[in-house]
Amino acid sequence: MSAAGGLQPSIVFVGFMGAGKSTALAAARAAGMPTVEIDQLMEASFGSTIPQAFERHGEEGFRAREAEVVGSLLEEADDGGAIALGGGSVLSPRIRAALGRHTVVWLQVDAAEAWRRIARSDRPLASSAGDVERLLDVRLPLYEELADAVVPMGDREIVRRALPMLRRLAELPAGTKLLWASAPGGEYPVLVGRGLLGCGWWPLESRRFLISDRSVGPLYGDRVGPLGGRAEIEAGESAKTLSSTEDVLRAMARAGATREDHVVALGGGVVGDLGGLAAHLYQRGVPVVQVPTTLVAQVDSAYGGKVGVDLPEGKNYAGAFQQPAAVLADTEVLATLSAAELAAGFVEVLKTGLLAGGALWERVRAVERIDPAGLDDVVFSCARYKCAIVAADELDTGLRNVLNLGHTVGHAIESATGYTAYRHGEAVGLGLLAALRLSGAPALRDEVEAILARQDLPTRLEVPVEVDAVMESLGRDKKRTAAGVGFVLLGEPGEPRIGRLVDPAKVEAAVKELQA
Repeated sequence: MSAAGGLQPSIVFVGFMGAGKSTALAAARAAGMPTVEIDQLMEASFGSTIPQAFERHGEEGFRAREAEVVGSLLEEADDGGAIALGGGSVLSPRIRAALGRHTVVWLQVDAAEAWRRIARSDRPLASSAGDVERLLDVRLPLYEELADAVVPMGDREIVRRALPMLRRLAELPAGTKLLWASAPGGEYPVLVGRGLLGCGWWPLESRRFLISDRSVGPLYGDRVGPLGGRAEIEAGESAKTLSSTEDVLRAMARAGATREDHVVALGGGVVGDLGGLAAHLYQRGVPVVQVPTTLVAQVDSAYGGKVGVDLPEGKNYAGAFQQPAAVLADTEVLATLSAAELAAGFVEVLKTGLLAGGALWERVRAVERIDPAGLDDVVFSCARYKCAIVAADELDTGLRNVLNLGHTVGHAIESATGYTAYRHGEAVGLGLLAALRLSGAPALRDEVEAILARQDLPTRLEVPVEVDAVMESLGRDKKRTAAGVGFVLLGEPGEPRIGRLVDPAKVEAAVKELQA
């Protein structure tokens, strides 16, 4: 995505059949943008309908003409309008090359929903659900590679609501990617890129109130200004308390913050959780912009709207759901993290790869050395995975439990050691090993242990801790029901199983194994 020679890039909608490209184009037209629908150009070029053109010329002949017509259009388009490509247009190398200077928006739809939408239409290449699955498998990597922005399937108005942000994307630092996250509690842009902080763009126009910690605030606080006020907490999990939250709320009140203002949560997961809770509580709720500065926050905790603080009795025992107004993940700041902090954050990447399976798992398992300059695609992929889960189960009543993989034992280890012995990611890494043992997946457990060791992460409880203390903390897990603690188990990457009750003796054995 780039503008060259003063030309105005177009917004180009790509996606599978039934993804809603025509609806998106209608939204652009209603916003006063010039629009072009490729299917109409192709019908004019052939002098027939698309199905007739396929029948007369075959797919090869159709694709050759498409490459010529669409390639020329994209190479010459300079009016800042909107273009909707055909579902298979991205198969052409010429078209893919020509998309380079435009803003490519992938309208994401899964195979089942695509077939539901097109089953009664006349599509030359898709006459069955099986055809749809096969075609989408081929095209999916191309959509992912080309997309500057991803808008998952939603109601017919979703592109209209996202369009102002889509139009601004070309003004942001080169390489910035946008995900339009959507959940029942709210929609918001997720921006991942290098140099987002201090670039001059901000998602809200109201006054900003900064919440950060004493390590991050001095480094980046000036980049998110101008500020109407600021509050800083101590760095680390020990500051994630109701007492610290009260201090922040009172600082906001003294600064004269109103319901028309918004919170900027600048920092890692602790700041994001506490800052989000403060925003939720202040005058019964103000917006929050999450600006994650650690790897664990950029790939996981900044998204989804879970905010809260710890009690002595357990992690995240006091909290709420508040979707952010926006998330700005500037991957450039990851270069300032220590190797140990990067490695701890990588555990959340590893967890997400295990849950997602497929291409993301292959990407994650192949990492030899964590290079902060090469994590943009991983951060964006993890954000997409988590936001998709949240969209399906915002309030954590079912599917969202998968995100707890490794966290059940991990949180218990953190609690049993007073939140001082291990970084969150280090504890979750140990929790992953326990979960995979309980899953009966010894080969996968061995591979994960090797991945952790490769990044100098603990694979044993190096800090002395009593098994009984860990088991006691497990018994206070906030997701515990009358039946017991439900574990997330995983036999194969991409195939998590939630809410599984496990014999406490087996859990104790898995924890003891970590002591060896």
